[in-house]
Amino acid sequence: MVENQVAENQVAENQIAENQVIKYQDKSLQISIVEVMEILEKYRERIILNITKLREDYCRQTVKRFIGYRDKDGNLTEPWLKTKPIDNSNYVDMGKFVINHNTATINLLVEQRVHLIKAEDETIALEVAGLLLNDLKTFNNYTIVKNGQVNVRSLQVKISSKKLFDLLQRKGVLKKDNLPATTFDFDSEYTIKLDGLPIVPLKQKKRKIDGLFQRLAEIKVISSILSACLKTNLDTFVPEQLTELQKNYISPNLYLNFPKTKSFEFLDIRKSQRIDIGSKEILNLFKLYSANKFLERRYQVYNTETGEILSKPNFNILFENNIACRQKSISSRMKITKVDDFMKPIFDDFIGIEDNGKTTAILSKVGAKDLMRLLQKRNQGKSIDKQEILVAMRKAQTQLKQYAEKIYRDKISPLVLHVGSTGVLPKGMRTAALTATELATKYPDLQFSSAEKEGIFFEVGESIISIYNKDEYYPVKPVEV
Repeated sequence: MVENQVAENQVAENQIAENQVIKYQDKSLQISIVEVMEILEKYRERIILNITKLREDYCRQTVKRFIGYRDKDGNLTEPWLKTKPIDNSNYVDMGKFVINHNTATINLLVEQRVHLIKAEDETIALEVAGLLLNDLKTFNNYTIVKNGQVNVRSLQVKISSKKLFDLLQRKGVLKKDNLPATTFDFDSEYTIKLDGLPIVPLKQKKRKIDGLFQRLAEIKVISSILSACLKTNLDTFVPEQLTELQKNYISPNLYLNFPKTKSFEFLDIRKSQRIDIGSKEILNLFKLYSANKFLERRYQVYNTETGEILSKPNFNILFENNIACRQKSISSRMKITKVDDFMKPIFDDFIGIEDNGKTTAILSKVGAKDLMRLLQKRNQGKSIDKQEILVAMRKAQTQLKQYAEKIYRDKISPLVLHVGSTGVLPKGMRTAALTATELATKYPDLQFSSAEKEGIFFEVGESIISIYNKDEYYPVKPVEV
């Protein structure tokens, strides 16, 4: 049970911390994997990573997926195109570290510039649909930490900055030939040791989480609406170009988009610990509806000329001529929840049913002034250019994502990593654990999934922290990347 595990970890926490401090008696060496990650991110332009060595030693933690299709007999058919790295080198630029939002997992995202080539004769495709293919990239994730456990013990790198070399040397994580590195040499390969380091800093900053769920939930609702509006409103290319891009496995955003299928490797099911934050009314962000689902749930989209009600409404047609939206009558079978109460004012404002300022307040936090201006213009009954508002939506979507990621990076992810790697809440957040039954008794508006009903919960200020297990598929034994 999650509850027993956390209770045992709480009892042992002082001993764990004591052992970590003993291991790093020199305060300058008290560095965590998260802090190493931050250093490498800061100096990533002065580091190159031995990707060949990483792949050789890597133990995959997720189900392997192959590029191609499977027929009815399970045989793999590969696409007529494939990729080939432009730089025939063992090294790539240092990737970006990505911390999972609700598991104690850190991934290293590595990108590599590639050619798109014909599989039969390896002829390079130079252009598609009138576009030069000189900036195509592949993106691969390597799991550094998985569910609080170190998966990659070290990284082999070359360093072109003496300042970075000196910093890593002082922190005691830089090796050469299995000995502490002493001399800077830009031609030499060094090993950055991760195994044995604490995942999170021994001394955690005090972080307040009250209000964060509200902000993230608002951003998720608006982001979902914008994604739904933009899903098929592609003004960048004509239909013939989109067809040509699809034929060559390139998305409208000009990313490689090969079909993928799962391998037939033997799999095991393990428990993966999830850590979420929520409020006393909504347990976590997963409770929110998608934009189109909520539109169908609470609104009618109709043709203003014929009066016809669209059976499957979606946001990408709301800006078409003769299309309007109104509230749907609530049936006796529909149960209105706190999720409805939270989402509906935002939808009413965005759609233009009620000018309550919700959308403007959210967009103003991220500086999405162009979209704010156009929505206000529409609410005043003035005509707006469809292409102009689509451009503003794309820009706002990026701004919303960046704003949310900063909250996760600065506030939420450090908390998730701490809980997932130590099994306890940070000091200053300590409170009695509650079962789902106990929490539901205190806050009857909360809704629980079957997995969440088996979890434990902590009431921290106005926020609720949930810890529960979910099943994940793992390869039984390491497979090649």
